[in-house]
Amino acid sequence: MSRHIAIVEDEAAIAANYCEALERLGYRVSHYLDRASALAGFEQQLPELAIIDVGLGAEVEGGFELCRQLRSMAPLLPIIFLTARDSELDMISGLRLGADDYLTKDISQAHMQARIVALFRRVDALKADHSEDNTLERGQLALNLDRMAGHWQGQDLELTITELWIIHALAKHPGHVKNRQQLMDAANVVLDDNTITSHIKRIRKKFQRIDPSFNAIATAYGMGYRWQSSE
Repeated sequence: MSRHIAIVEDEAAIAANYCEALERLGYRVSHYLDRASALAGFEQQLPELAIIDVGLGAEVEGGFELCRQLRSMAPLLPIIFLTARDSELDMISGLRLGADDYLTKDISQAHMQARIVALFRRVDALKADHSEDNTLERGQLALNLDRMAGHWQGQDLELTITELWIIHALAKHPGHVKNRQQLMDAANVVLDDNTITSHIKRIRKKFQRIDPSFNAIATAYGMGYRWQSSE
């Protein structure tokens, strides 16, 4: 059965181009023009991946609100923002709301397709049969990739797929510096440096909501990041 992708885009001509390109690749695509119709559709059937514009008709930030609502409905659903809004603030806002990626509309169709393939690859990896190595404990951190869950001090971290893979890549080898490219490779995703930085900031804040003194993810300036184990 073909994968189901939902596109939420208020410009019909642009959406038609995306839909046609994805359908040629064998995906089943649903298109929604606004947040209300998308929510109604998602309540009937969730897609396997959602591509959302930020501005939806009269709702200047309707896509952000839709992302928040969809993330509460499906914590691990892959979500991509695809928008003309290219400010760093908008990108950070999208990632803070739980999106896995933030793309601007000047991206090529081939590049967008590569990002979609990468997200589905991660979903498949998490659903596949895993060895016991996929349960990882580092001090107060516990990750279970079979269950797609992470805990700190026994409390749920509420991680997205991207965040889970990034933490796993860092914590698997405490003290080893992982550069941005290595984190992208570990997560099977193509992101730019600013996006990786935003994900790290968001991950730290999730830990700090549980433990304000959290400092296990250290920045190696000019190099990348490393997990500082307290063990």
